[in-house]
Amino acid sequence: LEITLVTLSWFGSYHTLYLQVIWVSGLSLLCLSLLSKLPRHLILIIGLAIVFGHNALSFISFTKDEIGFIPWTILHDRGYLFNADWLSIKISYPVLPWIGVILLGFYCGPLYKHSIAAIKRQKLLLTLSACCIATLIILRTFNIYGETLPWATQSNTITTVMSFLNYTKYPPSLDFLLLTLSIGFALLYLFEKYEGKFTRILKTYGSAPMFFYILHLYVLLALYTLGVSIFGTNKGEYLGCNYIYEIWLIALVLSVALYYPTKWFASYKHKSNSKLLKYF
Repeated sequence: LEITLVTLSWFGSYHTLYLQVIWVSGLSLLCLSLLSKLPRHLILIIGLAIVFGHNALSFISFTKDEIGFIPWTILHDRGYLFNADWLSIKISYPVLPWIGVILLGFYCGPLYKHSIAAIKRQKLLLTLSACCIATLIILRTFNIYGETLPWATQSNTITTVMSFLNYTKYPPSLDFLLLTLSIGFALLYLFEKYEGKFTRILKTYGSAPMFFYILHLYVLLALYTLGVSIFGTNKGEYLGCNYIYEIWLIALVLSVALYYPTKWFASYKHKSNSKLLKYF
């Protein structure tokens, strides 16, 4: 999917193969399939070792003529595996940290067994969220470990906070993972604790996430192509937004517009026996 439908959706061509979200999810699942038969506590140890230890590997690097360049670019350092006039292949999402994350997710899966009381699960989710935040605050406040760029006091409060929250996503640093996982644990708690119309709407998107993801990419491509034909370009060779609120507005409008197509497909998929449809 990454090198076919998703890659085509970015610019309507195959000149550059961007290996990112779907690519790294697929590789992580393949690694999980190999490691899932290990004892659960060993899976936990490996997952924690990767998530907490991968930042310590940042000093390792290879040049393009060295034998370790390709595997290390895939695992840890983003960059171009191949770059020519007719085709480029770029690793946008290094996979190693996400293997650690998926192993931890697999370990936490039994939290949702029927034998686990909801109140116990909710307490554990809040505890995990609090532990992630506490660890992040300690590591980041004193610039101990977990991020490639240390934060520093800036000219005003807003930019100082921005410096503190300036985390690396490609690959995701330990600080980035601690922040996002803490939010994830807290949201899991809230979605279960306070069910209502809003959470039912979110479940619709979650019932067919791959369908929504690919559909929204092609809707954006169609709108972009139409926009260029009408307005031309304003950012060099591209057409782009001038303000961040415009991006948020587009995201909001697109999410609302694709709600019913996603709901329809989720219902259709649920009734179908097709394995391919169920994947989407």
